[in-house]
Parts: sequence; structure tokens; C-alpha cells
Amino acid sequence: MKTVIIGGVAGGASAAARLRRLDEKAEITILERGEYVSFANCGLPYFIGGVIPEKKNLTLQTPESFQARFRIRVRANCEAIKIDAQAKTVTVKNRKTGESDIENYDTLILSPGAEPIKPDIPGIDSDRVFTLRNIPDALRIKTFIENKKPKSAVVIGGGYIGIEMAENLKEAGLKVSVVELADHLIAPLDFDMAAEVHRYIKSKGIRLYLNNGVQAMNGRTILLQNGEISADMAILSVGVRPETALAQECGIQTNRRGSILVDRNMKTNIPDIYAVGDAVEIQDFITGKPAFLPLAGPANKQGRIAADIIAGFDSEYTGTQGSAILKLFDMTVAATGLNEQQAKEAGIDYDKTYLYSAPHASYYPGGVNMSIKALWDKKTKKILGAQIVGFDGVDKRMDILATAIRFGAKITDLTTLELCYAPPFGSAKDPVNMLGFVGENIVTGKIKQFFWHDVKKLPRDGSATLLDVRTEAEVRHGKIDGFMNIPLDSLRERIGEIPKNKPVYIHCHSGLRSYIACRILAGNGYDCFNLAGGWRLYESVIHEKTVPEYSCAKQK
Repeated sequence: MKTVIIGGVAGGASAAARLRRLDEKAEITILERGEYVSFANCGLPYFIGGVIPEKKNLTLQTPESFQARFRIRVRANCEAIKIDAQAKTVTVKNRKTGESDIENYDTLILSPGAEPIKPDIPGIDSDRVFTLRNIPDALRIKTFIENKKPKSAVVIGGGYIGIEMAENLKEAGLKVSVVELADHLIAPLDFDMAAEVHRYIKSKGIRLYLNNGVQAMNGRTILLQNGEISADMAILSVGVRPETALAQECGIQTNRRGSILVDRNMKTNIPDIYAVGDAVEIQDFITGKPAFLPLAGPANKQGRIAADIIAGFDSEYTGTQGSAILKLFDMTVAATGLNEQQAKEAGIDYDKTYLYSAPHASYYPGGVNMSIKALWDKKTKKILGAQIVGFDGVDKRMDILATAIRFGAKITDLTTLELCYAPPFGSAKDPVNMLGFVGENIVTGKIKQFFWHDVKKLPRDGSATLLDVRTEAEVRHGKIDGFMNIPLDSLRERIGEIPKNKPVYIHCHSGLRSYIACRILAGNGYDCFNLAGGWRLYESVIHEKTVPEYSCAKQK
């Protein structure tokens, strides 16, 4: 039995190694058009920034190591240029010699990946403009920085790779700007969670141009939809598209995007041909609908599944939920599952809440609170998605929430989780537990919420009471118009100042004290609503929505 794998990296290399572990007799050949068959493409920005010092640190396997350990034949610098599905052959071109030959196969695995999108705009092919997909791309960028000594850079696109590149270019000593067509960075986040990221990244000296796009590039000048900026180099990071022309030419079915259609066993419509990784259409784990989520973790799992099936074992891919995490200087940003826009598009009637909680015991030094947002289905109470922005402990909590989603947990199930606790690592009531407690209070009717986007619509004609229970000192640093101030610890003594026949909308800094205030008032017959996320979330979002973007006058 001979298996040919077109493309290495995450999906193809994983499939090859798994197949060898399952079948010692299989003949396995990897065709890789580049020099590097298995490398850490997620580490490329950190190589450019100098965090990863040597190119060799990015190489996970070489043709020689594949042969020595797994007896897998790797043909590097060899590109598959034609598939004959009936004859079960692949025409291969040696990119160094130009010669071609034929590889026969019994089973074929396609792992061509996705290529960076290059918009059709003037100047895009300049030698100052770079994309980042592989080690040669990273070497070109690093060499340009070392030889040309650029002082400034613009990153076009504010997704995960774009923001990682912005950080690493800044760490390399460049002045950095980010241009993003959407109104916020990092698309899996909702705007309210991204607002905190915006404020932080700007504090690091990176300029943001949101709701803006690039129209043309002329030397150092980048013409935007609104204004222009100047930079010595540019990184294109506006997304990727599946690289599937070879598959389409041999009759393999794809969708409108070009993603290869596969079943849960990673089989294409053509017998004995499988496809894995960024080139395939996946099923969204939450909605069950087709989606495109190019991530390394799913690609590795898909490669493993294809190998299982070829070796005769039952295995299936159950969908992608989009769990991802980002380092931004000292900040950590993570998301899993659906955000609000995706939940709305899926027609799900959802609820949400926010939490602002320390990563470990409050009395243990060094903790900085993290912002957590969760969505759940109102009908089933199942968690739909979560987003966290913080510093320490973000990855731990997001992994717990991603696992909970995968196993169909309800928001209230989080209250029952028994998580590790010691003062340096967590609290007796972990932030994940606290998220469950808040969710339980909401679904059982112990608390009613309103949100930052409801504040401007609150009645200010006297038909409702708007109450701020922060301290007077906190109020002096900023307040929401129309809210009267009664500090929480004075509430019972001053409760007579609040009319009983009107609804009461309450906020504090983060939502905790206003929750306590709501319980006090509810216990005295009041109808109360708590501002989810509190003043800090409201102020963060409103600040980002109202403060003008950087001037698009020419930036030197």
C-alpha cells in the first residue's frame, strides 16, 4: 500500500507520521514543493522579532529525520503539478532541475494549505511589501530589516498574524502602524472586548487606523481610503485562501471559496483521495454549518484522522470551534466558539455576561484582573463561545471553557467544576466558577442585566432610577450622565432616597458591587437591573467609539 501526501507542515506531516505508527509496512512519500517539509509556521513572527533566535529552531522535521525515524520518503523542492485520479498518478516537477516524473499511489492525501491573499491594488508587488507563510518569507523579511534598516512599518490587516507581526516589528525597533478595514482588531472578538486591546496596543506606541483600507502603495507612501501614511516596509496580513487549483483540475469538489469538500473521515468525492488542513471546508462545531477556520490544531487532527482511516481504523472529525490565543507584548487575548455576530447570523437566541476577575487569590501579589465574556443559548443554556483579554492565567481559563464547550456544558455547569487552587495559581472560586455563578444568577432570575449598548437608551425623564454605587472618589474620575451616586456601603441607610415604584438601573466599576446592590434592593421590593461588565467595560467601549482615530494626515 503506497500513500502519497502532497504538502507537509501541520496536516501532511502529521498524517505521514501517524500512518507510519499505524502501519509499519506502508510506503509513504511526501511531496513538498518547498525546502522545508515540517516547520512551525506559527513561530515565524517570533523568528522575525528575534524571540526565536535561529532558523533551525523552527524546523520540526527534515527529510533526513523523516527517513531516519519513520522511513518516510520526503521529496523536497518537488511540486505536484497534475493528479490523474483514474490512473492514480501524480505528475511531479523538480523545482531545482525542472525535470518531471510520475508517482503512483494507492491513496492520496492533499495538504496544500492556504496562501496569503494579495489584494489587486497598485504597488502591491513592491519589494517593500511582504507576506508571511513560510520560512523563506520570514527570511526575506528578516534580511530586509537587517540590510535595509527600515525605521517604520505598516501591517495591513489586524488579525492574529497581523498583530503578532506588529508586536515583533515594534520589538525589533520599528515604528509600527496597523491598518484594518473593520472597526476592531482580531475578528473573533466582539468590539467590546477588542476595545481593551486597542487601548493597550496604542499604549505600546503602535498606531491604529481602523475602518480604513489600503487603496494604493507607491514607494513609502500608502494611500488609504481615508488619508495616507508613510512606511519603509509593509506586511500584508489580510487573510488567506485555500490553495486548491490542483485539486479542482482533477475533479475534486470545492465550495465557492475554493475549499475542498470532505466528509467526517476527510474523504473527498474521489475514491482514495483525502484532504486535510487549511485547504478544506470544515463544519463549525457550534452551528453545524460549513466554515473556513485555518488553524494548526485542527489541521494536525485532520491529518491524524485521514491516516487512521487509510490504516483501517474508525475515526472522524467532529468540527472546529475556533479556539485561538494571541500574545500581545504582556497581554494575552483568547477566544473560542461563537462571538455575537456569528450567533446572530446563526439565528441563535443567546444571552451573555461579563466578568472582571483576578487570575489568582487577590491577596497574593502580582495579579492583574482579566476580562471575560461568555455567550450561551437561552433555550439549552449551552455555552456558545467565550473571549478573554488579560495577562496571567488567560490560557488556563480559555482552555477550560473550550473543553466545556466541546463536551456540551451549560453555563451553569461551570459552577460545579473542581479546579486546582493555591494562592499563586487561582482562587477557591476560580474565575471560571465565578462565570458560572453569574450565569446561574441570570438564568434563574436572581439578577437582571442591561448592557453598555443599552445605556444611552435608558429613560432619563424620571421614570426610572439610575444608580451608581461606586465610591465618591471613583465617581470623580468619570461617570455616566444621569446616574445618581449612593456608595454601596451607604445604600441600606439611604434606601429611602430611591423610589420603589420605578425600575432601578445600577452600575459599579465591574458589576460585582452593583450585583450586591441589586440583591439588597430586590430584597426590599425593588425591580433592579445590573450593568454587565460595569463602568470599566462601558468606559472602555465608549472611549474607543468616540475618540477620533489617528489623523490620516501624512505620517513621517
